[in-house]
Amino acid sequence: MKRISILGSTGSIGVSTLDVVGGHPGEFTITALAGGRNIALLKQQIERFHPRLVAVIDEAHARDLRTLLGSTTIGILSGPEGYREAAAVEGTDMVVSAMVGAAGLLPTLDAIAAGRDIALANKETLVMAGGIVLNNAAQKGVTIIPVDSEHSAIFQCLQGHNREDLRRIILTASGGPFLHASAEELAEITPAQALRHPNWAMGKKITIDSATMMNKGLEVIEASWLFGLPMSKIDVLIHPQSIIHSMVEYRDGSMIAQLGVPDMRVPIAYALSYPRRMIRDEAGLDLVNVGALTFFKTDPVRFPALRLAYAAAETGGTMPAVLNAANEVAVTAFIDEEIGFNEISRLVGEVVSRHRVRVEPRIEEILDADRQAREEARNTIKGIKH
Repeated sequence: MKRISILGSTGSIGVSTLDVVGGHPGEFTITALAGGRNIALLKQQIERFHPRLVAVIDEAHARDLRTLLGSTTIGILSGPEGYREAAAVEGTDMVVSAMVGAAGLLPTLDAIAAGRDIALANKETLVMAGGIVLNNAAQKGVTIIPVDSEHSAIFQCLQGHNREDLRRIILTASGGPFLHASAEELAEITPAQALRHPNWAMGKKITIDSATMMNKGLEVIEASWLFGLPMSKIDVLIHPQSIIHSMVEYRDGSMIAQLGVPDMRVPIAYALSYPRRMIRDEAGLDLVNVGALTFFKTDPVRFPALRLAYAAAETGGTMPAVLNAANEVAVTAFIDEEIGFNEISRLVGEVVSRHRVRVEPRIEEILDADRQAREEARNTIKGIKH
């Protein structure tokens, strides 16, 4: 029986992970759950899966959770330290790193330090500190298995093949809800419109990132670290149907693709059960009903976030962390209707253009760059509002 801790259990990936676990009784047990503010959902998860330890965002929510649970022997922790303890809790085999944004970095590093294998859904961990994370994992003998559908697809397409035969990898992107929107229409997009993804059911932040294409930019950086490839060997294609999750091209011209329904439970199940595959009762892919699969080039003019991400990755050092931090602040500001849709990428571009890069940074320098970028982004937003 595999023992699992889930960081971000009340988010979309965490909920899907617990759905997979619940569908395979006797195969998994939950050692720890780390949620955010949704303590009503966390209470339901606790009552079903009986973890030894849980963590929430702050002490106020911890008190509320204790009240909801009544008498309990479960350890209830809070804040960043609580998340880090949940990541390293004793007796865990694998940690599902599914917290949103930069907050997932330190808990994931703690899980690695404790020798836990990682099912990685938090792309920001590698975007911010890929070199440090992978070096620590190698030293501890920790396996990192990607959960993002695109990286899971690449991971699967590489199985059984010689890496020296690899020519490039191709990440697919749905294009989001505004693939064919005009420049004038993009300027008028509301948060409600941006949150209606055509194929995937995801959290707010990643849904907005998909609409701007920043999500794909972060995935390109993550892929570079995961698969040890330069940015020149990582391409992106728009694939509106979201059926081909990504592809690998080998030097003889052969291409291998991983196809499946757009359901995050599929890559989650593969990560939890790797190297075997789970038996799942859900209906698989019906290619007759799918019909045609189409592909388009990306448009860096209409969606500049992808260009910004490639440039940040090429610069390296602290620049990807700054890109991510500025984007997190900008997305929150857009959701709160403080800035417009087009201003998300514009704001990120302004912040990264002013950043003085630190090469081969220590983790403290990465966190400092993250903090400074957030402060600068917020100050820039104040200027936009006034």
